[in-house]
Amino acid sequence: QVQLVESGGGLVQAGGSLRLSCAASGRTFSSYAVGWFRQAPGKEREFVSHISRSGSMQYYADSVKGRFTISRDNAKNTVYLQMNSLKPEDTAVYSCAARSDGLGSSAPNEYAYWGQGTQVTVSS
Repeated sequence: QVQLVESGGGLVQAGGSLRLSCAASGRTFSSYAVGWFRQAPGKEREFVSHISRSGSMQYYADSVKGRFTISRDNAKNTVYLQMNSLKPEDTAVYSCAARSDGLGSSAPNEYAYWGQGTQVTVSS
């Protein structure tokens, strides 16, 4: 089992940057692929990015491609989401999730473990 805690959210102006962190407990974090998802008020949860357990494969939603970068440091049990050129439409609660598989997925229901989320607000 793994527990996830997100941090790094906040208020930023359009065009700015934030780096989110997803810290995991447990010795076997390197066995889990991790995904980032977001949910804005009144909208469904949306896939953002995922990374394989080794970190060698990453995948992004079209809406964030070229602006966001996912990475991981298995020695620190942490996955990061670097968000650049932020737009007001990026405003949402961002959550990380883990699945006990080598590869990530864009489907939320394929993740067994979730963090509590961190708020990102981008002002225009």
